[in-house]
Amino acid sequence: MSELPPRPIPPRSARESARAWIEWFGITRLIATAVAVAVVVGGGWLLVRTPPPSAEATLPITSGSAPTATLTVPATSAATSTFVVHVAGAVAEPGVYDVRAPARVVDAIEAAGGATPDAELDALNLAASLVDGQRIYLPVVGEVVATVDDGSAGGGDAVSGPIDLNAATPAELEELPGIGPATANAIVEHRDEHGPFASVDDLTDVRGIGPAKLDAIRDLVRV
Repeated sequence: MSELPPRPIPPRSARESARAWIEWFGITRLIATAVAVAVVVGGGWLLVRTPPPSAEATLPITSGSAPTATLTVPATSAATSTFVVHVAGAVAEPGVYDVRAPARVVDAIEAAGGATPDAELDALNLAASLVDGQRIYLPVVGEVVATVDDGSAGGGDAVSGPIDLNAATPAELEELPGIGPATANAIVEHRDEHGPFASVDDLTDVRGIGPAKLDAIRDLVRV
């Protein structure tokens, strides 16, 4: 009787094969391999992924050249402000007038109707610039006037007539040489207490005014 061939080993199931392979490979080595594979796959994904768009890339795209900022400046018209000036003396119509700025003394005289035939035009700097609130006095030929350079007429002389002692305010009296606020107030107080001045010489009765100061302002005041 012939010998029988060896009995074949029964096949294992996939589950049993996997368990046998794990027992052979080792669970620790398997976990380490899985972590290494995950790290490699993750790094590769970070390298090949599309980066997020930058802030500049999200801005709208316009055709043509790059946009430029436009500064809007309010339109300014020609000078339209006015000065209020007082024109007195040898003019056709003395009074207070509005003159368009910039303006000169000659413009103020023209606003008052022009100079009278007996006006002494050379007594004024007709080209001097005007300032708001200025008083322009145009004397007649031969009239003695007070010349005060207060810097308000653009370097020109602001000429006013003799100051009326019985009507002048303290501020007007302070324009006289050597008359400060205290003396100006003393003149007004003396006028209020004793009545109008009868002559310029009566100023010597005012506290603070002596013969020398009176001589300095005699031609610049009147009663």
